[in-house]
Amino acid sequence: MWARTRDRGNCLGGSIVGYPLEKIHEEVAFIAYHFPWSHDEIMNMEHRDRKIWCEEISKINRKLNSNTQS
Repeated sequence: MWARTRDRGNCLGGSIVGYPLEKIHEEVAFIAYHFPWSHDEIMNMEHRDRKIWCEEISKINRKLNSNTQS
């Protein structure tokens, strides 16, 4: 499971060692679905930045979903 990873350095400064490639694909797909950024732009983000964007997109989706249910 942890063998297929993207190694960009240590965890300091937002880079990660041993992060599952499947999880990176999920993050990239999620961001790309909502923003017209290229694959390379998203893949070149620091892991921390990708996680922040995923969290912010999720907040927007939750807010929009709660407004449509009212």
